Amino acid sequence: MKTSLKTLDGLKRSFTVELPIDAFKKKTDQVLQKMASQVNIDGFRKGKVPIAIMRKQFGARASSDAVNEIVNDTLFDALTEVKVTPASRPDITEIDAEGEKTFTYTVTFEVYPEIKVADFSKLQVEQSEVTITQADEDKTLKGLTEQAIEYKAVKRKSKKGDQVTIDFKGMIDGKVFEGGAASDFKMVLGKGSMIKGFEEGLKGITSGDSTTLDLTFPKEYHAPQLAGKAVVFEVEMKEVAEPTVPELDDKFAAKFGEKDMDALKASMKKQMSVEVTNRLGNQNKDALFGVLLEANSFDVPQASINQEAKSLLQEMQQRLQQQGIPAKGDMPASTFNPEAERRVKLGLLINQIATDNKIEATKEQLDAKLAEMAKSYGENAQQMLDYYKADPSRMTSIELMVVEKMVQDLILKDAKVTIKKVTFEEATQAQA
Repeated sequence: MKTSLKTLDGLKRSFTVELPIDAFKKKTDQVLQKMASQVNIDGFRKGKVPIAIMRKQFGARASSDAVNEIVNDTLFDALTEVKVTPASRPDITEIDAEGEKTFTYTVTFEVYPEIKVADFSKLQVEQSEVTITQADEDKTLKGLTEQAIEYKAVKRKSKKGDQVTIDFKGMIDGKVFEGGAASDFKMVLGKGSMIKGFEEGLKGITSGDSTTLDLTFPKEYHAPQLAGKAVVFEVEMKEVAEPTVPELDDKFAAKFGEKDMDALKASMKKQMSVEVTNRLGNQNKDALFGVLLEANSFDVPQASINQEAKSLLQEMQQRLQQQGIPAKGDMPASTFNPEAERRVKLGLLINQIATDNKIEATKEQLDAKLAEMAKSYGENAQQMLDYYKADPSRMTSIELMVVEKMVQDLILKDAKVTIKKVTFEEATQAQA
């Protein structure tokens, strides 16, 4: 067997394998013999059809099958011989079975890039730190208090802090816009959950009354088709309910599954720490890997990008389905190509760094990571642990996280790191 490897554009390669023509003829005859045992031809018993007859009727199909089998039988060994690992499934682009002495086939594919990782000491990275203050704890407790507020219907005019139940429809140029109408819609006045002027216009109204609000959507509204447009809302007030703020006592703590206020505050503080640690961990990781990507330029196999883009599209469709939102089937996977390329490139970089520095996750590190993750699962922690430990293949994702963290620590050890102090609110409200 002779081989020839050619470099095409970028990461594309052309690989030709040459074999004795007898090998192809022998494989073709084997295919024909197998077919002869399965086909029915008038005048012949099954399995007794002469090979010449089979070749006349099924020669083209047999040749095609023989080519595929020869490629499957020889390509792996041929690639191993020249020490090449395709990043994508090879495509057969040329076949020559007409030679007197040789049979050749050519395949094309992409290879993974050769990556020389940039010097970590030249990277300038910003990492955030936060300290949870008493004010942060007080604000979080206030949030829990607001969650436990109960509302009771009253016969009076609405005011700030009341929960109102309304029917409304919003019209632009006299027509109700998509998503602009609702029935039995509950909202708390003063929360700022609607566009400017909506909540203000509902103050001083009693149940049974109706009102009309002439408003304008903000210029920076999240729905671009509505941004900056004048809108008229017709609103019917169905109920006004005043709040009853709970006492911070053991009864209040029980609503959150704790025996008393001391236990609730301890649990709350622990959860705040877990949340901010996870959020900052993700933010700092993204900041670090963003710098790493900028410092390392190399081509990425298009096939890998395409595959990752398909996965991202499927993930989005699954999320929409879980939320009860019908997914549009006309969105091409290529929409996600920029993010897919970033993910593939980052994966290759992390793998290269791990390989260069012989980084591998130990069993102790995997167990520690699982224990850390379990903290955010509360009473379902054991169920999560059992899920991963029941199937060793599920631990692959955990192993990748551990290796990723080890790579982060390795880079940060040598990089020029600037610490940025952020508040608890900044850390938890920023996109993780």
